Parts: sequence; C-alpha cells; structure tokens
Amino acid sequence: MSDTNDLSLLGQGATKYPQKPEDAVLETFANRWPENDYVVELECPEFTSLCPKTGQPDFARITIAYMPDRRLIESKALKLYLFSFRNHGEFHEDVTNRIAHDLFRAMDSPKVLIVRGEFYPRGGISINPCVILPKIPPAYLAEQVIAHLNRRHV
Repeated sequence: MSDTNDLSLLGQGATKYPQKPEDAVLETFANRWPENDYVVELECPEFTSLCPKTGQPDFARITIAYMPDRRLIESKALKLYLFSFRNHGEFHEDVTNRIAHDLFRAMDSPKVLIVRGEFYPRGGISINPCVILPKIPPAYLAEQVIAHLNRRHV
C-alpha cells in the first residue's frame, strides 16, 4: 500500500482552483528518508497577490527551501495554494510569513524552512521578505539550506 493514497489533488482530471488561501488544501506525504538531511527547493516565478489598499496586482518570485523531517509538501497542492493568493489582498511581508507558517504547520515542523518573496519593484522599490522557521533553527541546518540557495544563484 502506498503512503500517497490519501493525496486527493494529484492526478485528478478537473482542477478546482481555490479562491482564497483559507480554501486551499496543503497536502503532504511521508518522508521516506527522515534520517537524511537534504534540501527540497520549490520555486514559483509567477506568484501574484493583491495590494490590500489599492487592489493592484503584486508580482513576485516565491522560493521555498526546506529540510523535511516527517512530511513533504505535495507540489500540485502547493501550486493551488499559491494560486489562491491571486485575488487575495495582503502586504508582501504578511504573504511571505503566512506562506511560511502554513507550510511549516502542514509539514508537521520540518527541520528548517525558508520562504523568500522577491516582489517586483513598485515605485522603484522592491520588497524581499525572507522567513526562516523554526524561529531558532539548528545553525548547521540553516547554514546548509542557505548555502544551497546561494549556490543556485552563482
């Protein structure tokens, strides 16, 4: 019996897009390698949300990097969750923190989770919040995830 039998979004013919983050389901599956420290990196280069004051769209690249413990995030569920922000108004810092905390809870506390929002400039200023969880991660694990992200940009 597969440990992915409870995934309901993957492999479905018709996709129902959630209209707000509260409606989205972040599905996870068991980590088959919990004894290993390894980095999973996910990128959403076309993230969209709305300014809560003006209603204008905000565009960003969201990068998620984590060292799983017991659970991993299922990528289609993540895609639908991130899509749910499209018509949702929140400031950049709030969006990034919300994504980080929702993922941290859904994955049942990964060893380290980093969520970075690179929001495109508005009025000549870009805002790039970065959230690291847990609040005080083991230093060597956080350093490994950050080193992984830095190698990617070389």
